[in-house]
Amino acid sequence: MELADSKAQGSEASGIGAYLVRHLREYGLLFALIAIMAFFQIVTNGTLLKPVNVTNLLLQNSYIVIMALGMLIVIVAGHIDLSVGSVMGFVGALAAVMIVQFEQSTGVTMIVCIIAGGLIGAAQGYWVAYWGIPSFIVTLAGMLVFRGASLWLLEGQSLGPFPREFQMIANGFVPDIFPAGLGETIAGFLGERRVNMLALASGIIAACLILYLEMKKRAQNRAYGMETEPKAFFWARVGIIAFALVFILFKLSTFRGLPNVLLTMGVLTILYAFFTERTVTGRRIYALGGNVKAAKLSGVKTERLTFLAFVNMGVLAAIAGMVFAARLNSATPKAGFALELDVIAAVFIGGASMSGGVGKIVGAVVGAFLMGVLNNGMSILGIGIDYQQMIKGLVLLAAVIFDVYNKSKQA
Repeated sequence: MELADSKAQGSEASGIGAYLVRHLREYGLLFALIAIMAFFQIVTNGTLLKPVNVTNLLLQNSYIVIMALGMLIVIVAGHIDLSVGSVMGFVGALAAVMIVQFEQSTGVTMIVCIIAGGLIGAAQGYWVAYWGIPSFIVTLAGMLVFRGASLWLLEGQSLGPFPREFQMIANGFVPDIFPAGLGETIAGFLGERRVNMLALASGIIAACLILYLEMKKRAQNRAYGMETEPKAFFWARVGIIAFALVFILFKLSTFRGLPNVLLTMGVLTILYAFFTERTVTGRRIYALGGNVKAAKLSGVKTERLTFLAFVNMGVLAAIAGMVFAARLNSATPKAGFALELDVIAAVFIGGASMSGGVGKIVGAVVGAFLMGVLNNGMSILGIGIDYQQMIKGLVLLAAVIFDVYNKSKQA
């Protein structure tokens, strides 16, 4: 009996090892993020995961995450957008001019800014999709144009402050809908000063929902005879993700609760994950990036998809621009400078392929937060910006080398 048990355990361990080797690209990023967070948590003496720092980490990286969602679709479609940082800065400047100088309402300003972002994406996407001009050239031109447009719009000066309702886009928090007494009771039980019950309940509900969806997906895969993870690995992975969600939301609950921008990021992430994985159009974008000629012969309207990918990118850059301006409480001529590099790096580190057709929304989000943790951890340690840039560059290079190595192995 003991011999049979040991053989079963050995087979399971072997199965986990073989599965990980085959799916290293998919799970390597998760392990890297955990390792980096553990490292900085230790070397910063616990500062990294303090509630106030966790909140700041989310706020500081919100606009990167938002733009990474759109950049993933552009890269999966086989293109790139170098203008997103400049478009973000231009839209922030447009919002400042409308609100501060022309005294427009926040609602009207947001609508106009989103439309402006979509039109900018459409203008660039038109030349790429219907004229065949390389996206690198078109968006490089866009980067220069909208950087200059921001300087012109702001006349070289910062413009602010914004009214409270506009600042709430990035700096506001969702009110706790639960009775104050319940939060105080839970806080006393947990040994905390205070607990925002809405944030804590959201973490628990999200963890339970992920557990349910993962179990459902595993059952469906088994029913259709598709490859499934080894059982031990499945429970370990889901357990880590569920624990991380509850832990992060618990940290937020002991500070000020759920940031408004976290809801924005969460809703957008869910919508784009559903779009890319569960819709026909989403699958066609992957087909477009994988082999544009084959996709076209299969009846896919490649030009229209490319055009819409850039329109979508423009809209998300506009949303990120408003979030960035609201967080700073002013628009500056240098807003968004070089941020396109962080966005592109996040997508590639998140597992997207340089040649298109490969990448996941969740990977892009995790890649963005990995870059954010690196920035935050190095700043806490007092590492200079020069070394920070060098380290981020090396991390990006390592991600691309890993992508090329994986492809050579599969070939």
